[in-house]
Amino acid sequence: MLPTPDSSAVPHLTHVNEAGQPAMVNVADKPATARLARAEAYVRVGAEVLALVQAGELPTRKGPVFQTAIIAGVMAAKKTADLIPLCHPLGLDDIQVRVEAHAPNAVRIECTARLTGRTGVEMEALTGATVAALTVYDMCKALAPDMVIEGIRLLEKTGGKSDYRA
Repeated sequence: MLPTPDSSAVPHLTHVNEAGQPAMVNVADKPATARLARAEAYVRVGAEVLALVQAGELPTRKGPVFQTAIIAGVMAAKKTADLIPLCHPLGLDDIQVRVEAHAPNAVRIECTARLTGRTGVEMEALTGATVAALTVYDMCKALAPDMVIEGIRLLEKTGGKSDYRA
């Protein structure tokens, strides 16, 4: 069992209640504000696969890589509360996923999530970027099984108690 944090001494985890048990954050009394979060991920695919992608959309038996990754990222962001325990189910206003070649040997994915609500959309942006990266990996693994997914991080969040920019 986790020790109960002393709220007057040190910052504490938001998803742990006074008894040290996992708990969803109560956002009922928070004001609804416009919120935005941007996250990114990279898939190091190697120069040969990147060259194929840069020559034109790389078609696979599962469909075009970038377009499929974009759809997967949007779908994942919408399902974040089903995937990550204690996340609030959100009525997202917008999800945008961008997938682009990033020389010399990677694909960069950026996911932006927006809503007007009582809680942030960081997890939705991170989930969208991560699942889009996994989709690129899945679709290209026959060409390059040594790909690496890396650099998954929050770039920006605005509209809550505090803003953040990487």
